[in-house]
Amino acid sequence: MQTDTATERAAPDFLGHPRGLAVLFATEMWERFSYFGNAALVVLYMVKYLFQPGRIEAVLGYDAVKAALEFMFGPLEPKPFASQLFGFYSGLAYFMPILGGLVADRLLGQRRTVLIGGMFMATGHFMMAFESLFLLALLMLILGIGAFKPNISTQVGDLYGPGDPRRDRAYSIFYVGINIGAFLAPLVCGALAVALGWHMGFAAAGVAMLVSLAIYLVGLRSLPPDRLARAADVRARPLDRGERRSVVALLFVCALVSFFWAAYDQQGNTIVLWAEDFTDRSIDLLFWQGEIPTPWFLALNPLMIFVFTPLIVRLWTRQSKRGREPFAVSKMAFGCLCVALANLVMVAAASGADPDHKVSAAWLIGYFAFATIGELYLAPVGLALISKHAPARLLSMIMGVWFATTLPGDVLAGWLGGFWTRMPKADFFLLIAAVAALTGAAIWVLSRTLRSTLSD
Repeated sequence: MQTDTATERAAPDFLGHPRGLAVLFATEMWERFSYFGNAALVVLYMVKYLFQPGRIEAVLGYDAVKAALEFMFGPLEPKPFASQLFGFYSGLAYFMPILGGLVADRLLGQRRTVLIGGMFMATGHFMMAFESLFLLALLMLILGIGAFKPNISTQVGDLYGPGDPRRDRAYSIFYVGINIGAFLAPLVCGALAVALGWHMGFAAAGVAMLVSLAIYLVGLRSLPPDRLARAADVRARPLDRGERRSVVALLFVCALVSFFWAAYDQQGNTIVLWAEDFTDRSIDLLFWQGEIPTPWFLALNPLMIFVFTPLIVRLWTRQSKRGREPFAVSKMAFGCLCVALANLVMVAAASGADPDHKVSAAWLIGYFAFATIGELYLAPVGLALISKHAPARLLSMIMGVWFATTLPGDVLAGWLGGFWTRMPKADFFLLIAAVAALTGAAIWVLSRTLRSTLSD
C-alpha cells in the first residue's frame, strides 16, 4: 500500500508536480479566501458598526477583553481598541500553528488536524452573523487557523523526496494559490458587505471554508501519509551540532521577521482606514458610477503578486546563471527595504491629505506595488529556507514558529496602529517606514553570519 502511494505521489500530473499539489493548492486557496475575506471586513465592521453605542454592549466578553487591553496599553477609544484587537486576533491566529504542528506530529496526524481546524474556522465565520458572539467567533478562527495552517504547508514538502529540486518551485505554485484566494476575497466579501450587509460578507467567508474542506476530503488519496507513525523514531535521536546550529539560525531569522510583519500588516488595519477616510474612491465609468468599496483595495496586493512573481523568479534565475543570485536572508533584508519605501510613498500622500481633501487612489497603488515586492522577497523565501534547512523531525514545529512570528509582529502592529488617531498621518507613515528599514538593516547585518550556517 505504501508503494502504491509513493508511486502515485511521484506521478507528475499538475504542472509537472504530484497531483496532491493541486489538492493542497485548491484547499489553501479557498481557506485563504475565507481568512482574507474576514480580515478585509473586520476592522471596518468594528469601527463603523459593531463598536457603536447600543451595539457594543451586547458583545459577550467585551468588557473583559477591553479591560485586559487597557491594562496593557492604557485607555483605548474605539478605533485604537479595534486596531489592538485586530492585531491580537491576526497575531494569535499565526502563533497557534506551533501548537497545531505539535498536535499533528504527536497526537492526531496532519490530516485529522487539518480537518478539525477547517471545521473550527467554518464555525467561526458563521458565528460572525451573531453580533453577541463576535469575540467567540474570533477565538474559533484563531484555533482553526492554528490547526490548519502549518499542516497544509508541511504536506506540500512531504510530496517530494529528499533532494527533489521541484520542492522550491512547488512552494512558489502553492503561494500563488494563497494569493488567488486573497485576491478574490476582498472583492467578493467586500461587495456583499456593501450591497447586502456585513453579515453576508462574513457568510461568504464561511461558505469558502466549507468548499476548502470538501476539496481536501475529496483529494485525500493523493496526499502524503501522516508522519505521526515516524514521530517516536525521530524523537529518540538528539539533534547533532549542525542541526542545532540550523535551528538557532532559523529562530534568529524568525525573530527579526516579526518586525517586518509589524510594518507590513498595517494593510488590514490603518491602510484600510486611510482608504476609507482619506482616499478619493469615486469612479465614473460607462457601466458604473459611484465609489469603490474600501475592502477592494486589499485585492491590489494579491493582484500584483500575480504580475510580479514571474518577473522576480525570472530575475532570480538570470542572477543564478551568472552566480549573482542573492543569499536568501539578503533577499529578505531587501524585502524589508521595499516595505519601508511603500510607507514613504504614503508619507508623500499624507502631506496634502485631510478628511475634507481626499487624495488620489494612485498613492495606494504605489504603496501596494512596493509592499508586494517586499512580500515576495520575504514570505516565500522564508518558507523555502525553512523547508531546506529545518531538521526533518522538527519541520512542522519550525514551520509553526515561522507562522508564529506574526503574533509579536501583529501585536506590535496593533500598538503602532494605536498612534493613527494621535499623530499626523505623514508622521505615522514615517514611523512605520522606520520600523521596516531598521528591520532590513538588522537582517542585512546578520546575513553574513548566517550565510555560513544556512548556505544555499
